[in-house]
Amino acid sequence: MFIPLKDSSFRLSPPYITFAIILINVCVFIYQSTLSPEALKSWIYSGGVVANQLFNNGFPGFVKPFISSLFIHSGFLHLAGNMLYLWIFGDNIESTLGHGKFILFYICAGIIATLCQIIIQPQADTPIIGASGAISGILGAYLIRYPRARIQIFIWLILIIKRVWVPAAYVLGFWFLLQICNGLGALTFQQPGGVAWFAHIGGFLAGIALLFTLEPYERKRVWKQLNRKY
Repeated sequence: MFIPLKDSSFRLSPPYITFAIILINVCVFIYQSTLSPEALKSWIYSGGVVANQLFNNGFPGFVKPFISSLFIHSGFLHLAGNMLYLWIFGDNIESTLGHGKFILFYICAGIIATLCQIIIQPQADTPIIGASGAISGILGAYLIRYPRARIQIFIWLILIIKRVWVPAAYVLGFWFLLQICNGLGALTFQQPGGVAWFAHIGGFLAGIALLFTLEPYERKRVWKQLNRKY
């Protein structure tokens, strides 16, 4: 197992939007923590995307959960893991796209990720929540734009515990392969609830497509020049 700690990539501008998204997620989680168990369950079901109830509330009710679900987390570890990945990888994609387009990228990747999970499990009654679909989009874009960057990871395997630097292509390629294997395993064994593996897969692929669609031509030229020197 491994946990990413930091990356070696540079950025051209401060990550204002990445920081704002992290702050919003933290504030929402703090609010959640003040709710009673019954109120929290109601909050998650109303703010999350429930596949088999998707068309019960008309068009406004259909759209809202796709946004709100990106800022709701089931627990502290769920939040902490997502925000760690967002902080490490999000700032570079924000710098690549620019602040405004990064917001569009993040929301679109999250929505597409959720739709992919719904397509695979349309009768699921467990709310889809969390920022991982949108963050998976960031990982996909990072793999394309910074394949030669190095990621410092904390790795442990039985008695082996250490920090090492690994090329981003290996780290993110392994991460994506893990999502596919777990997703196929979940389908094979018909596991209810749990991790939305196909949201991760869909978000990752969406991030690649969105990068090619949204990245400004001038920034793309600059990044290519910088990456040749990098």
